[in-house]
Amino acid sequence: MNAVPGPLPGPLRGPAFGSYRPDEVAWLLTDLSGVALEAPVEEREEAVQSGGAHYAESLPQEYQPDPDYMRLYRSALDASAARMARAVGTVAELVLRERGGSAPDELVLVSLARAGTPVGVLLRRWAAARHGLDLPHYAVSIVRGRGIDEVALRYLAEHHDPAKVVFVDGWTGKGAITGELATALAAHGGGFDPDLAVLADPGRCVRTFGTRQDWLIPSACLNSTVSGLVSRTVLNPAILRPGQFHGAKFYAELAGADVSNDFLDTVTGHFADVTGADTAEPGEREPDHAGMAAALRLVEDYDLGQANLVKPGVGETTRVLLRRVPWRVLVSPGAPEADLAHVLLLAQRRGVPVEEVEGLPYSCVGLIHPRYTRGATGADGRAAVGGSAG
Repeated sequence: MNAVPGPLPGPLRGPAFGSYRPDEVAWLLTDLSGVALEAPVEEREEAVQSGGAHYAESLPQEYQPDPDYMRLYRSALDASAARMARAVGTVAELVLRERGGSAPDELVLVSLARAGTPVGVLLRRWAAARHGLDLPHYAVSIVRGRGIDEVALRYLAEHHDPAKVVFVDGWTGKGAITGELATALAAHGGGFDPDLAVLADPGRCVRTFGTRQDWLIPSACLNSTVSGLVSRTVLNPAILRPGQFHGAKFYAELAGADVSNDFLDTVTGHFADVTGADTAEPGEREPDHAGMAAALRLVEDYDLGQANLVKPGVGETTRVLLRRVPWRVLVSPGAPEADLAHVLLLAQRRGVPVEEVEGLPYSCVGLIHPRYTRGATGADGRAAVGGSAG
């Protein structure tokens, strides 16, 4: 949806939209909370694979984890919070040094909603705690195959220096969104820098990262309840008018299960333990896109037909199990059990085969069912694996 002349909409803030504090993020989104957009996973998958709909035109039904799964999430968070704090510090210091220059207070953090939003809040908190900076932080929508929200870019350009805008996400998979961002910003013009800052870059496709190891960022385990109670973003021309931001829903009714701020506070609580040595610049930073090369090999090995069905890394595999119709989970021998416990539990519950595969550059890879139609059975690539995600 392209930007059109006229007055710009304003951002949304908590508590009216989302459960984050109003100063922690401004959502450049249209509130679609009153619109029925959810569809069963199987129905959405069939529509997307048949070409009848784009994945961003509707929403998956929100997976609500049971106590066993939440215990796994909490255990993962406790085990990795210190590691996450070090990665946040590494990324924040790189951004402040390389993009802030002599005026770091002019930096603007722009998260790619929704996985990037908690990371953007953490980077903002680091800048405040370590440097006394009060950085603006926005969340915007980017949609694979459709680009970044042009109206949101127009808003940012009118309120800030585009050269000071830093785009933020949680992790990379094979680099599809990284490429989408670069292509969209090049087409838009206006001086935005496409360098994406992420905590984990197992896809080896960005320069600004906290680590290139494929480890679990615990926010990947959950959906809206760890992302400010905000849905993934929606781009549906039947609902949104020209000149509006892309949309999302605020699931206020899930407030009782919300762990968004607890997640942030747990990681922030480890900031004081992070040393200068912990945040030293990573050694080799140039992208070599090894993740995409590995994904293309898997397309051939498993006769998938398209790279979009390969979702590499712990975060992307989790998304497949929560929101799509998974076919297989591939696991690297020797991958840390703590990073995979929730993946294995979800795979078991959905009846998804788990295979060990040597030579993966990731801890695990999720394969979306390549030829899905509802009502089929079996796991031969031409039928659906049964079960549901809880």
